[in-house]
Amino acid sequence: MHQPRVFADFHNADAQGRLRLNCIGTVEDLAQQQIVLREDLPLILYSEELEVEGVAQYSTDEHIWVAVIDWNAIRDAGPQALLPDTQSSQQRYIA
Repeated sequence: MHQPRVFADFHNADAQGRLRLNCIGTVEDLAQQQIVLREDLPLILYSEELEVEGVAQYSTDEHIWVAVIDWNAIRDAGPQALLPDTQSSQQRYIA
């Protein structure tokens, strides 16, 4: 099964260590790929040089989608050339 690859801010985790899926880069990737989040949806989460597999989960405490990841499984993905030329990496963090 193909796992969608979506941007995530690895500095934006909740108290349980789940990545919040509410930054602008994440929202843009979800919309661009027409992904509708649902419980236990497998995802590949990436930033500029990191990636990890995770699963979507709805946070009833914060009323947002998050991703459960294994922080020990984060891997170096090398530089990614996925940002449009006109968009800086800083813009992808602003929500």
